[in-house]
Amino acid sequence: MPITIHLFAGLADAIGASRVTLELEPQPNGRTLRTGMLKEALARVHPHASDLIAISFIAVNQAYSADDVPISETDEIALIPPVSGGQDTVQDEQERSGSAMELYCLTNAPVSVEEVTSKVLDPNHGAAITFIGTTREITAGVRTVRLEYEAYAPMAIATLKQIGEEIFERWPGTKCAITHRLGVVDIKEISVVIAVSSPHRASCYEASRYAIERLKQIVPIWKKEVWENGSEWKGHQQGPWNPLSADERSADSANGSANINETPLNRESVRKEDSSS
Repeated sequence: MPITIHLFAGLADAIGASRVTLELEPQPNGRTLRTGMLKEALARVHPHASDLIAISFIAVNQAYSADDVPISETDEIALIPPVSGGQDTVQDEQERSGSAMELYCLTNAPVSVEEVTSKVLDPNHGAAITFIGTTREITAGVRTVRLEYEAYAPMAIATLKQIGEEIFERWPGTKCAITHRLGVVDIKEISVVIAVSSPHRASCYEASRYAIERLKQIVPIWKKEVWENGSEWKGHQQGPWNPLSADERSADSANGSANINETPLNRESVRKEDSSS
C-alpha cells in the first residue's frame, strides 16, 4: 500500500525530499495501519533522521494526530517537525489588497500593519493591540543575515483560525487577525503581525500574548536562521514539543499517544520526490 508523506523544513533537508512515498505491506491478521507505525517505518528507511522523526508529529488531513490514529492511503499525511513560530493559498500583494475580511493570511509580500489592525477595530471595543514580529540581527552574539520561513499552508491557516476561536472562547467578544510572511525576511523587516481588539484592555493584553505563544506552539511554520557562515532550521533545539498538549483542553487526546502495541511493519520501500514535483 503506497503512503505519501509530506515533509518540511529541517526534516525535508535531512531526508533530501519534500515528500516521500512508502510502499507498505498489508498488516498481518487485518491489523490497522496507524500513525505511530508510519513514523517507525520512515525511521527505519532513514535512520540518520530518526531522532528528528521521533520528535515530529503526524498530521492526518491537516490535523495533528496522536500515534494511535488509523490511516489509509487516501489520507493526506504530513510529518510536522517542531515548529518555530505563520488561507488556503499564499497571497501575493494584489490578492492581499482585495481581501480585507480575511482574518488569517500567509503572504510572500511585505505585511501591512495598518491593514491587519483594521480587520479587528470595532466601535464597541475600547482597546486594540498590534504585535509586530521582526527579524533581529544579533542573537547570542551571532549575526543573522536573514530569516527564511516555510509553511504547510492549508494546515497553517486552519491552526491560525483555531487560535482565533480559542481566543474568542477565553475572552468573549475579542477579535483577532494574524498575517504571517513566508520566504525571505531581511533584518528589521516584519515577519508576523497579530492584531487583537477587545472591550477592555486587560483581556486585550492577555489575548495578544496568548496568540503569539500559541502560534509558536501549533502553527506549522518553520524558520531558518541564515548567518554569515551557515544556517539552521529552528524548532527542535527548544526541547520536547507536543502540539496536542499545548492547550489544556487537548491534554486528554494526547494521553493515548504512546505505548502502541500493533505489529510493526515488516518491509518498506521508499520513493523520494523533490520540491519541484
